[in-house]
Amino acid sequence: MRSSPSLPAWTIVAPLACWLLLAGALAGLHGPLYAAVLGAGLLGGVFSAVHHAEVVAHRIGEPLGTLVLALAVTVIEVALILALMLAGGAATDALARDTVYAAIMIIVNGLLGGCLLLGGIRFGEQKFELSGASASLATLAAITALTLVLPNFTTTAPGPVYSAAQLSFVAAVSLVLYGTFLLVQTVRHRDYFLPRDPANIQMHSPPPSRRVAGISAALLSLCLVAVVLLAKSLAPTIEAAVDALGAPKAVVGIVISCVVLMPEGLASVQAAGRNRLQTSLNLTLGSALASIGLTIPAVALFSLLTGRTIILGLDDKETLLLALSLFVASLSLNTGRTTVLQGAVHLVVFAVYLFTAVVP
Repeated sequence: MRSSPSLPAWTIVAPLACWLLLAGALAGLHGPLYAAVLGAGLLGGVFSAVHHAEVVAHRIGEPLGTLVLALAVTVIEVALILALMLAGGAATDALARDTVYAAIMIIVNGLLGGCLLLGGIRFGEQKFELSGASASLATLAAITALTLVLPNFTTTAPGPVYSAAQLSFVAAVSLVLYGTFLLVQTVRHRDYFLPRDPANIQMHSPPPSRRVAGISAALLSLCLVAVVLLAKSLAPTIEAAVDALGAPKAVVGIVISCVVLMPEGLASVQAAGRNRLQTSLNLTLGSALASIGLTIPAVALFSLLTGRTIILGLDDKETLLLALSLFVASLSLNTGRTTVLQGAVHLVVFAVYLFTAVVP
């Protein structure tokens, strides 16, 4: 995680710029050029938010630090999903499913594969705490199956959807599973998620002061609110751009996930490149769990309050790729050691996912 005695200027300017851009949108500025500027502001806000989350996380320390990052990213993801759903109407009923599925595939295959490949190239073999990875994967597999696969097999409501009662129950179960995982990660078995080599714990810079961490916490809040409002302003433009390209609707979910996960993905890859694979796994698998464990309950609440039908069940192709991804991840992380081979396999599966998303 990055840290410095004082905050970089861009991390302070970015949230202020976001609010100025929002003021311009409220004042009536619009058009393709201003939409591009808003998009740049959105990216700046996301990067700034993740940076400030990293500063706060560094102050707190592992493994609570990676939890702060995961929660910040999830807030941004939920905001983008709900903004697009409110703007897009019934055409976006499957957006939450597409975005969560995309996030899981990007994390489990793209980010994890990149981390393992880079670490394998630089260090030959990397080690991590097997108990923590096993706990993460077991929880991820359970939540994923219950939220994205089981709706295809229930009969109370027709189609790949849950009834209101089923949706409420599955949302509660997701929160219970994720809450239990957090209890294990941060209290009961915290050592499962710490680096196996104690020397690696001190490989990064000293934690920031309480004052710097406090400023970052305040700026993080400003960034998150700005990102939510910018996403709402850009929602119609994103939908129109995807329609103009003739791309499948699922591409919108991929775009959202890429934007949200980009900064944290860079942090996880950098950690792997410094031989801190445990931190990379905490970031990647923790983000996947937060993405589905918190996003689905939030969208479920939105559905129950608005009466909107939410499509959650994946189709056969997506279910197969999801099962393959989780199976490969369980094999890759079942020994506590990784090489370039595991990274290459994950990246190939990721390439297949991207190709079949565009050319279904």
